[in-house]
Amino acid sequence: MAHHVGDAWDTALPDWEQRIRNRESLIPNLPLFDVMAQKALRIFKRLRVPDIIGTPTYGEACEQWVFDLVAAIFGSYDPETKRRALREFFLLIPKKNGKSSIAAAIIVTAAIMNERPEAELLLIAPTKTIAEIAFKQAKGIIRLDAALTKTFHVRDHLRKIVHRVSRAEIAVKAADTDAITGGKATFTLIDETHEFAKKSSAAAVFVEIRGALAARPDGFLMQITTQSKEPPAGVFKQELDKARAVRDGDLRLPLLAVLYELPESMAKRGGWKKPATWGLVNPNLGVSVDPQFLADQLLVAERDGPAAMALLASQHFNVEVGVGLKTDSWVGARHWGSAGEEGLTLDELIARSEVAVAGVDGGGLDDLLGLAVIGRDRETKKWLHWAHAWAHPEVLELRKEIAPRLHDFETAGDLTILTGEDPTQDVVDLANYVERLFKADLLPDNGAVGLDPAGISAIVDELVGRGIDDDLLVAIPQGYRLSPAIWGMERKLKNGTLRHGGQPMMDWVLGNAKTEQRGNAVIITKETAGKAKIDPLIASLNAFLLMARNPQATALRLDDFLSQPVMVV
Repeated sequence: MAHHVGDAWDTALPDWEQRIRNRESLIPNLPLFDVMAQKALRIFKRLRVPDIIGTPTYGEACEQWVFDLVAAIFGSYDPETKRRALREFFLLIPKKNGKSSIAAAIIVTAAIMNERPEAELLLIAPTKTIAEIAFKQAKGIIRLDAALTKTFHVRDHLRKIVHRVSRAEIAVKAADTDAITGGKATFTLIDETHEFAKKSSAAAVFVEIRGALAARPDGFLMQITTQSKEPPAGVFKQELDKARAVRDGDLRLPLLAVLYELPESMAKRGGWKKPATWGLVNPNLGVSVDPQFLADQLLVAERDGPAAMALLASQHFNVEVGVGLKTDSWVGARHWGSAGEEGLTLDELIARSEVAVAGVDGGGLDDLLGLAVIGRDRETKKWLHWAHAWAHPEVLELRKEIAPRLHDFETAGDLTILTGEDPTQDVVDLANYVERLFKADLLPDNGAVGLDPAGISAIVDELVGRGIDDDLLVAIPQGYRLSPAIWGMERKLKNGTLRHGGQPMMDWVLGNAKTEQRGNAVIITKETAGKAKIDPLIASLNAFLLMARNPQATALRLDDFLSQPVMVV
């Protein structure tokens, strides 16, 4: 039977929510090459699990979902054309479901099935410790099989396993210590993509890996990962978004995405805590995943607070971490998500507002410069929020761990990464935004722009040069004096009278903020010095204090004037 890459190999699963609820297979019906699929299953099932008492075979220890996945991986290879209909695989699955053990067995199976002489097979783990475990697992699989012991040469000191006939080589590497290049790899398996993506070079490595696939149509890239312990960012966010788009049918790629995650309607408001949902995302529940263990961990996490709950939800139930889940997080952050309003851009804010104020904070070379605008809707009187930030190149160099996030925010349009050619670009850009409010007659005649008293004089000079009078600029006392804004914003977020555009950058910024009680006051500080930026939030609090004065615009806007009732004398 002839197989063609086309609609038959479409891996979209638009009914995935129903399948999750019914505990059905998350792998669509595909025209697999049965000979290859069955051969791979025979090999995979014969391998022994080295770290389970009695060393059962994978055939004895695994559930059906594992066999379906193995069949899809190896059954997508056409033995006649030597090409794969599916080139990439993405498995999102909670901890304790045998993820690393399955990864080791898949890479060994690939080495046995491989037809390319001197092929390279990379098994990439996030840390040296996990790489050692992965190598020990692969080595143990081979040691427990007499035939495989003769076929493979294990080189312990190099974390390599060499096929004595084809000279194919399995190399186990750690993302945190080893140089990872995918330039020649035929098969690459990445364990815990969310950890690997923290490397500043991650995007370049993925380009290399995929470049190698282009020259090796018999190869594949597989990612096996749990959900991130923090809001997804960088390469992990890109890969996860792409996998979801393929699963949902919004993107056609030769990629199979198997995502064990609850539908949003079930996950929100703590729905993941119900034991009835645990087996939906833990296909090994009752096998390698102990329900009592999960119940015990839930009790402990509920006692320890939001941070522990977020960690448990992400690692054992694949719930995507959002804003305001830390024990010392700002209360307002917990209500931020529900205050979002799609399409609330600066243009929309200007069009709807009767008056607007701005707040500014930060601006050091190792900091972000944050601008926040708060407008008051002329119809509903709700407060409308928008923010932007600027980062100098030094931030990316000194804080490599947050560079992927900053690039994400740049892509979303929330942040500008300066080129370094013009060191005043951020000041000029910021003044351009404030000037838009000024020309729209939205700024009040006093208290229009709130700045940190230790702010940059260049901003003041630039604004004054645009005709924005000194009287419009206000020095906002910081520290405990921001308490009224902190408390006030909490209340307005909770009661729905402050709306924002759901900007990803603000989600991250609020996640970085922690609160400290100082006497009767409360202050907001960074969670971690240096890498956690909160400047756009402080800018927002500065703007909040100005709007709390109930300002009026300097001039009646034309459309407001035309809408006034005509007085007949």
